[in-house]
This record gives sequence, C-alpha cells and structure tokens, in this order.
Amino acid sequence: MGAYHAGSLAVQELLGVRDRADHVGRSLGQDIKPVAAAFLELQPLLVVGAADPGAGRVWTAALTGTPGFVRATGPRQMSVVTPQDPPPAGRPDPPLASALRTPGTRVGTIALDPRTRRRMRLNGRLRPTARGFAVEADQVFSNCPKYIQRRQSYETVTGRAPGTPRLLAELAEEQREFVRRADTFFLATVHDGGADVSHRGGNPGFVRVVSPRELSWPDYAGNAMFLTLGNLRTDPRAGLLFLDWTTGDTLQLTGEAHTAFTADGGRSVRFTLTEARWTPGALPLRWSAPEYSPANPDITR
Repeated sequence: MGAYHAGSLAVQELLGVRDRADHVGRSLGQDIKPVAAAFLELQPLLVVGAADPGAGRVWTAALTGTPGFVRATGPRQMSVVTPQDPPPAGRPDPPLASALRTPGTRVGTIALDPRTRRRMRLNGRLRPTARGFAVEADQVFSNCPKYIQRRQSYETVTGRAPGTPRLLAELAEEQREFVRRADTFFLATVHDGGADVSHRGGNPGFVRVVSPRELSWPDYAGNAMFLTLGNLRTDPRAGLLFLDWTTGDTLQLTGEAHTAFTADGGRSVRFTLTEARWTPGALPLRWSAPEYSPANPDITR
C-alpha cells in the first residue's frame, strides 16, 4: 500500500509540506527490522486502536504484560499475548475485546517507552491466536521523541486489580480534572484501508475541557506526514485513551473529532464524546515522575 491515502495528501497540500512528507514517508515500510524487534521485546505496554466490528465505534486500549508479551514472530508479523480469562460476571467486555477476536480487523498499535522517549508504530491486519493475536504489518515506522515525557523507571504493582468500570455519556468533574492533569494521551483513527494510533503529549493543561462532552487540543508541529489528521479528514471517528502513570486509572473515550486550520498554519482538534469508560486501577504499572519534554510549548489560555 502507498505511504499516504487521499486524506493525508489533502492535509499535506493544504499546509504546503508535500515535499517534506514524501521524504519522511520513505521511512514507512512493512518489515520489522532487528532494532525494532529488540525494542518491542523490552516493552511492558502496547496501545492498540481499532473500530469495533459491531457498533463501528473507534476505541483505544492499553495492553500490558511482562516484557516479551509483545514480540516480532516474523519479518512482518508482531504477536501479542493477552489475558485469556473472561471478565468477571456482570461486567461487559472491555472496548476492543470483540475486535481483537475478529480475523482481519484493521488495527493500529504504538509501543512507547517513556524511559528512552522512543516510540514505534505498527499498523496492519489482525489474526487471533491461541494466546492472543498477531498483526500482519502494513506499516512499520518510528517517530522522533518530540513531546514524549521521560519517565525513568516503572514497577509492576503486585495485587493491583482493575476496579469496576463505569460507562459515561459525559465526563463528570473527576474525569474532567483527570483530563486537565494529563501530559499524554493516545489517539486512534481509521480510514478505508486501515487504522492508526498516535501519541499526543504536552505540558499538563494542553488538553482543554470545553464541556462535559467536548475536548480540544492544539496539533503541535510534527513530522509532516499527517496520518492522524488525514484519517480524520476522511472519517471523523476517533478513540482517545488517557492513563494515570502512577495509579493505573484509565479513561477511554469514543466519538468524533474535527480539525480547525488557521491562516498561519496553526491547527486544533475538537473532539465530541459519544461514550466514555472509566476504569480505576486498570493497569498494573506504576511509573516514576515525569520529566517534561523540552519541546512542549508553554500553555496559554
């Protein structure tokens, strides 16, 4: 498949960065190189995004495990081991559970290591396996460390178990404050040929709560590929994941996102919520305090 689809090409043309995007796009391939395979095997966290095969909503979810739970099992294949136990009685399947059991699901993934401020994205088609799932890669690439907050270490908290999830039609004050404190979130988007998950980072407050059902954030300068904004141009469905790097709490949001462009090339995204899922203690990882990226712009109101 080509590096870019029509949505990304349109945004690149609008912002006058087609030449730069073509240059950067040469880094997109299908092969998982040895350095990328070694990176994957060190990670305790993988973020996955896809459209639910039933309702069609786009969600983002965090998967965790002992390093090695994600690994390359072929030159173009990544395998992931997932928990095999069903959710406790009375609890609904988590978002993406059905998608991750459906052969051919188009998924986006990102492995981000706060210790080294490195990130790797792998997008492709899913195949369920006896221990989880595998992804046959369509795109494999790395991004620069811009806007990633460094966290020097992590520990796995023994005995931490996910609390009872709460499904929300709008964000209560607890969740709104959670968003205001965030320095990182993950954003899943889709297009006709696939799915993608990107990282968004900044100083706390870079995501603004407009209302209990609306968020907005600036689109900081990046690599000029505009994969995420290109997806949103052709399909506004989006899934957001906010996580607490200390307590393991997660906030998953699904809805639609639209980009506003200014005459000077500035961009902002506004997200409208359809449904949210709040899960206390969802992740067993506890990371050290952040060192904010020197690339983060100052927050202005």
